[in-house]
This record gives sequence, structure tokens and C-alpha cells, in this order.
Amino acid sequence: MTQPTDIRRVPGALNSPLSIALDLAAAGVPPLPLRAGKLPFGNCLACARNACGGRPNMKTPGPCTCPAPCHGWAAATTDPTVLRSQEWARAWREAAAVAYHPGGAGLTVVDLDTAEALAWARAILPTTRIVPTTRGEHWIYQGVMQSANAVRPGVDIKSLVAYARWLGSGTGAMSALPDAVRALVKEPSPARRASQTFTVPLGGGQGECRHRTPAYLDRGIAMAEQRITQARTAVHATVYRTFLAVLSTHGGCGCLTDAHVARLFTAAQAKGESPRHCTDAWTNARTRLGL
Repeated sequence: MTQPTDIRRVPGALNSPLSIALDLAAAGVPPLPLRAGKLPFGNCLACARNACGGRPNMKTPGPCTCPAPCHGWAAATTDPTVLRSQEWARAWREAAAVAYHPGGAGLTVVDLDTAEALAWARAILPTTRIVPTTRGEHWIYQGVMQSANAVRPGVDIKSLVAYARWLGSGTGAMSALPDAVRALVKEPSPARRASQTFTVPLGGGQGECRHRTPAYLDRGIAMAEQRITQARTAVHATVYRTFLAVLSTHGGCGCLTDAHVARLFTAAQAKGESPRHCTDAWTNARTRLGL
């Protein structure tokens, strides 16, 4: 089971952006640099116009392994070697602020931007760690979910495939992500959930196969298993992102079999994920990709 992220270990904004980022990474929180306007840095030269295969809308990670900060939230990393690399040096020099990927740290941020939103949160949600913002507050919970904007007037949810600006560690004890927050984002209906016993096809569509040999698919599954197995933090988020990557590459042509999916589920359960969490992550990834 993933250990709760202790964001209290990270100092305030008196340090340089890179120093803050390294402290965040050490606490298990994946950071990324922001330029003026709270925007992520654009594609690096090698990945200009998403030539590497990254998604233009930054909703799902592409196959790019470039170390430059070129895919918004997906550029966030806890690897200090990458953060200190020459490819990132210019971004940190020009950074106006630091952001982080809440889902990558096993967290969800409820971004409250209006007095109405704050009043709603204080009346409905359990108390948790609170970080003041320029317009309101970030309420940070332990747990991950799908991100969504404008779920209520003045309320955004930032967790998986999203980034939030780092404004300090805040105050208060962090609580578990409540059902009241999860209910703000429409989840896939039970009818669309994949079978935990693999009695129905889980591989997606039946389009033309793009894979040259079976070894290509087998290698992809093996790499996905390795990514899950090597996860030391944010296991929930890692499993979801890995399922998403596998489906984005192999889910559209019907090549995935029950055996392939069983391998991925087995790797996830070996890291402490329950069968239900595996099924939910797989179903959410398929829904995200429209499969």
C-alpha cells in the first residue's frame, strides 16, 4: 500500500524553484516548472509539435522518454537526476513558479476559488490540509481520482493527469479523499466495468493491427509489468497511467488478450492493489480513451 505523502517536509517559497522541486521530489511529490501565467513549458526541440507521439491536449502521456519538461503534467518527476539535468536547466532558470502532479503523489486537490465554493467545502467536506491561494484555498486529500474543472461553481478537481501550483505545504492534518469529492466527477457506470475474472474481452476495438510481430506486444506488456513492479510511491497513479499507456498503444486493434490483462493485474496486485482497484483503473483508462 502506498504510504501517505508527507508534504509538510517541503519548505515554503523562499527557496529557488529548483530547490523547491528537489525537496518536493524527496517527499515523493513529482514537480515541474511553470513559466509566467502558471503555464507549463512547451515541447523541447526534439519533441516539437509532439513529434515524439505525445498528446497535444496533454490528457494522456505519449511514449516520449525525453528528459526535457515537454508534456505539462506528464513532465513531473521525482528523479533528482532528471530535475538537475542540462535539459531542464533553462526551464528552472526561467521558471516563475513550481507545480506538481497531485495524482503522481497519491493526492487530490480540491481547488476552491470563490467565497461560495469555500462555504460549500466548509459545510460539506471533512477538514484536511489547507493551502491558501491567491483567490481561495487548496484542500488536499490522500487518494486519487479523475480530474475535472468546474464541477461546481468555483470548484476544480486536480488529481490524475493534471497539475497544481505549489504554494507551500499548508496547515492541518491530511484526510482520506471523501466520497463527496468523488461524487463531483461522473464515474463510469457499473455496466461498463471490466470483469474481474476476465470472462469478457478487455482489449478494446477490432481495428487493423499496427503491430509488426507478436514480440512487439509482448515487449510492451513486459515493460508495463516492470513499470508497475518498480513503483515505490504513488502505486495507484502508476497503475492507472500504465494501463492508459498500454491501451493507447495496443487497445484499438483487439490484440490484447485476457492473458495480457491478467499479467498487468497480477503485477498491480503484487504491489498491494485490490482486484477492484485494478478493474476500476482499467475501466477508467478505457473510458478516457473512448474504447
